[in-house]
Amino acid sequence: MRAVIPLLDHSMACFYPSTTVSASARSAPRLFGMAVALMLAVWVGSCGYAAVGAAGRPNVILIVTDDQGYADMGCHGNPFVATPHLDRLHDESVRLADFHVDPTCSPTRAALLTGRYAARTGVWLTYAGRNYPRREEVMIAEVFRAQGYRTAVFGKWHLGDEYPFRPQDRGFETSLVHRGGVFGETPDYWGNDYYDDVYDRNGRPERVQGYCTDVWFREAIRFLDADDDAPAFIYLATNAPHGPLHVPLEEVRPYLEAGIPERRARFYGMIASIDRNLGRLREHLRRTGRDRDTLLVFLNDNGTTFGVTLNRDQTSDPHPSRERGWNAGMRGIKGSAWEGGHRAACFIHWPGGGFAEGRDITELTAHIDLMPTLIELCGLQPPRGVAFDGRSLVPLLRGERDGWSERTLVVHDQSRFGEPVGEGRMIRGKEFAVMRGRWRLVGRELFNLLEDPGQRHDVARAYPQLAAELAAAYDAWWASVSSGNERHNPIVIDPSIQQTVTLTAQGWSGDTVPYSQEHVRTDIGGNGFWDVEIARAGRYAFELRRWPRELDLPLSAAPPPPPHDPARHERLRTLDQPTGVVEAVRGWLKVGDTRLERPVDPKQTGIRFVLELPAGRFRVW
Repeated sequence: MRAVIPLLDHSMACFYPSTTVSASARSAPRLFGMAVALMLAVWVGSCGYAAVGAAGRPNVILIVTDDQGYADMGCHGNPFVATPHLDRLHDESVRLADFHVDPTCSPTRAALLTGRYAARTGVWLTYAGRNYPRREEVMIAEVFRAQGYRTAVFGKWHLGDEYPFRPQDRGFETSLVHRGGVFGETPDYWGNDYYDDVYDRNGRPERVQGYCTDVWFREAIRFLDADDDAPAFIYLATNAPHGPLHVPLEEVRPYLEAGIPERRARFYGMIASIDRNLGRLREHLRRTGRDRDTLLVFLNDNGTTFGVTLNRDQTSDPHPSRERGWNAGMRGIKGSAWEGGHRAACFIHWPGGGFAEGRDITELTAHIDLMPTLIELCGLQPPRGVAFDGRSLVPLLRGERDGWSERTLVVHDQSRFGEPVGEGRMIRGKEFAVMRGRWRLVGRELFNLLEDPGQRHDVARAYPQLAAELAAAYDAWWASVSSGNERHNPIVIDPSIQQTVTLTAQGWSGDTVPYSQEHVRTDIGGNGFWDVEIARAGRYAFELRRWPRELDLPLSAAPPPPPHDPARHERLRTLDQPTGVVEAVRGWLKVGDTRLERPVDPKQTGIRFVLELPAGRFRVW
């Protein structure tokens, strides 16, 4: 991790990093961190929207759960997890019955919030800087905010923690989010454990009381109540039920008593917590008279993680069992191009718009469709110059199927956890599926889901022309989205925008990525570079750290593992691993072609370098 502090105009005190501004930089041991400081700004987004009044428009609440699979809810046939409020929403919504997302977190979010394939926006990993949507991409909150909506995000962001990738840079006037993609990841506030944690509120760290899922829904309700004069657009993205499986024991106990294995019981307990909060939100909407004029959308972000035990060939059993769970008979889970990796739930409920009775839309749809759909439903002008990959589903929602042509969509997964990422470029042909109606081309294998929903029987030889057509569709898709594959999306260091910038080992390219705080604590090693853009020439101070500022520990310190309370926490496998002790002798920093080096006192908390930099792009090592 490396900390960079802009000291413009030769002022030695200006923009010095502060723990009250952001968590300090983290990196794997031996390569300390980079924290760069810059102040808060809101980029409302592209100009060129026609002015339209806000009167009569619905509130929009877009709920996305994390790692809850299609089958991890009672309404989709799971007899074990209790989701009464989600089941009721299912029964009172228009349901996209053949709806698809990406197989992992950041790509789904980038596609959902731009209406474009994530790879086209520059996002195909969940780390290494390849989870930052390009600056020129227009996000849904920018469109809504520019046309009279109050905009907010609560929960998981996972599209960049520094300018210009933060939620407040992408159209959200209010935000309360955790850093990184999961609690306990390298960028997260050190020691966050789902309870009474420190989050970024509009870019500033704040400790908030409560279990995380309760916090996100509570904040959404408060934001909704704060102003009745303007409609609200709320993106409520829970981090649950993503692991680590930390959840109060009272949520877990019913599943343990029913004979569900412990990890799945914890997973179900986290889903039960989400369901309870969904019920609380809907009751609040009813009690305050907002239910009719609120457009509520629910979806999950990728396939399940802990909801099923797969067979060796990644198929799942066709019937649910306590021991092996339930995946609706689908093959694959999160991170897979099989159906179980990317088929998702999507429920659209809006009584005032005529979407209050349960019915299915069976046409092929995807996350890229929701932004153009919501823009049209709310009577907004689409952003000029943006070519959506998705289509507005309004004709289907209104029962107008005439003229709706068959379409071909592609999903892929570029994950490479535990491997050196190098430049982090996409790999052609890696884990992809081409979808058209009932057909799925997964790699070179073709499946007919009407006859073979579990994807057990390859029929490519029986339908060679169709297989060739879908393979050609993949080639055309790849040629379209891979343009710019070599481009990095730089973190911009601009003291007029953000006063402290933190670069962590999770965001570097090159070597193995220390993805989590436990990777840092146990010293898995590694090295890499960040791509940065210096917006203004000046003197910059870089502070390299092993431990974040909130710990304020010497470089050679060995903090203990995170605490474990069986009533609150899953026991992590790393808890028994000792903290790696680094006896640093020298520290070095390379910015572009300039390399600086100096001796290290192990009792120091950080190593500081000051250098003059022109404006421009640099790789920082």
